[in-house]
Amino acid sequence: MDQFDPTEHQHVRYNPLKDEWILVSPHRCKRPWSGQTEQPAEEQQPDLNNPLRAGAVRSNGQRNPNYTSTYVFPNDFPALLPKVPEPPPPEHPLFQAGPAKGTCRVMCFHPDSSMTLPLMSVEEILAVIEEWISQVTELGRRYTWVQVFENKGAVMGCSNPHPHCQIWASSFLPNEPRVKDRCQLDYFKKYGKSMMVEYVEKELEQKERIVLENSEWVALVPYWAAWPYETMVLPLKNKPQRMTDLNPEQKRGLAEIMKQLTTKYDNLFQCNFPYSMGWHGAPTGPSSTPGDSPHWLLHALYLPPLLRSASVKKFMVGYEMLAQPQRDLTPEQAAAKLRDCSNVHYKNKKD
Repeated sequence: MDQFDPTEHQHVRYNPLKDEWILVSPHRCKRPWSGQTEQPAEEQQPDLNNPLRAGAVRSNGQRNPNYTSTYVFPNDFPALLPKVPEPPPPEHPLFQAGPAKGTCRVMCFHPDSSMTLPLMSVEEILAVIEEWISQVTELGRRYTWVQVFENKGAVMGCSNPHPHCQIWASSFLPNEPRVKDRCQLDYFKKYGKSMMVEYVEKELEQKERIVLENSEWVALVPYWAAWPYETMVLPLKNKPQRMTDLNPEQKRGLAEIMKQLTTKYDNLFQCNFPYSMGWHGAPTGPSSTPGDSPHWLLHALYLPPLLRSASVKKFMVGYEMLAQPQRDLTPEQAAAKLRDCSNVHYKNKKD
């Protein structure tokens, strides 16, 4: 029998953050593709009627101010409301319902509808980070979880090309952070160390999956990544548990690495690279205090769907939905491809 080669032979990898396994099948990249392809996003002129631009009137009749940096407003079609009737106690354990209260907001990154994060300046991205922290600070006083997330590109369900994200705050701890909280706490109790702090140390030793690094942050493809070019952005110092723990150096370092990482994404297939991105940190709420969750380490996740080109994406269906996640190239191969991409955006390169 041949010797095992992770770039040729299928295998499974364990994700300790979620207590689940991922099937890695690198040989599948050799198969010809005859499935669905996506049309790369066309370069669009700024839409004068875009409801998120400065001064525009949204569908509910509200007019945006003539903002020049970031702008936050209540989502016009929220999934969570602060005041609703609560369901009655369950009559049987198989039919449980519970209260769900919260608030949903939209945050514009920039007044220009044609702008994207990799094309923004570090100072403009720093303003986004400062506003994220402001929102988490305010909402975290009242709610157990504050989810900051960005859906970029129509293929990821984004219906508006204006640069923006959403912030959903909830009275309950959603599934993903609930599992992560349990797994990290179990690891901390067993080993007396933060799982993700130790993970960063090991990744810095191995270097195989690191895409970018500066004095404050590292961007890497996780060993257990499910999406083809999935990355995680993690802090290198001070072990922040929540976004509200970041100091000025960490904020600027984050702005710099976000710009470089999203630039590499765009350069990979020479397109406006789609993804879903979001932040995970220790739960918030009235009882939370700084340093109360030593098992947590703040981190961001970028989950992009593209696999082979700007027009071929990874479909999480069938086996992935009914069995477990599966990927078609190794995380090490994905990291190398991203690492080799230029830090200068292809739109800004001189002929």
